[in-house]
Amino acid sequence: MLPQVFKFFLSSGSDVYECDCRVFPSDPFSPGPNVSLTEQGLVAISVGCLKVQSVLYFCRQMTNDALVTIARNRPNMIRFRLCIIEPQTPDYSTLEPLDAGFGAIVQHCKELRQLSLSGLLTDCVFEYIGVHAKKLEMLSLAFAGDSDLGLHYVLSACESLRKLEIRDCPFGDEALLANAAKLETTRSLWMSNCSVSFEACKLLAQKLPELNVEVIDERGHPDTRPESCPAEKLYIYRTVSGRRFYTPGFVWIIVEDTSSTPCSNGNFSLASA
Repeated sequence: MLPQVFKFFLSSGSDVYECDCRVFPSDPFSPGPNVSLTEQGLVAISVGCLKVQSVLYFCRQMTNDALVTIARNRPNMIRFRLCIIEPQTPDYSTLEPLDAGFGAIVQHCKELRQLSLSGLLTDCVFEYIGVHAKKLEMLSLAFAGDSDLGLHYVLSACESLRKLEIRDCPFGDEALLANAAKLETTRSLWMSNCSVSFEACKLLAQKLPELNVEVIDERGHPDTRPESCPAEKLYIYRTVSGRRFYTPGFVWIIVEDTSSTPCSNGNFSLASA
């Protein structure tokens, strides 16, 4: 973002951008450096846009101090979505994880409903989320966390959580199965390139017969690999119409009972036992 754009934000942002602010780079994936995509623009918005409640911000660098400042300036935030272009980017001034910064966001923004995480993050940030984000309904994250403990913090403590999207995180069977009951109150869970085994997917279908449990895997039928092999994608969701009967060739619907019935497109529902 150019400095004059943020000067405009500061002069008129409280009126024009009083509710929703979205800041996109013109070419976020350009190979050339773009140092103007920094934390300074978001800090400026937090200072000048007094009524902003929703932020979607793309940048190339961020600091914990900036996130703390934003949280203190705008405690009325209800949606905070930050996308740092390069995954697992640390605080560029200290090279530390951004745990403390996002911890400040969930601690100060008591009405936060939606959160998207980005940057280098450890299990500590999920502990902060579990403790403070009691009204959080939607959480999106990628390339974050150290172990199953991170997912456990979220599922066991975020009582209002309805939608959870996880990509490329080291979360696996243990936390998911231990907190299976929480999934009964959620609308959907999406996990992609994580460490959830096909065996765990089948156990979840058995534990949660009222939910739709689907394995999405373009490598072929999951039964052709050991059950301990991680599934490419897991999608658990609730609908009033029940399970789908027409799915692409790489989607397998896991059912509770031991019978397998062919779907019209050639797929098979898989037994959970």
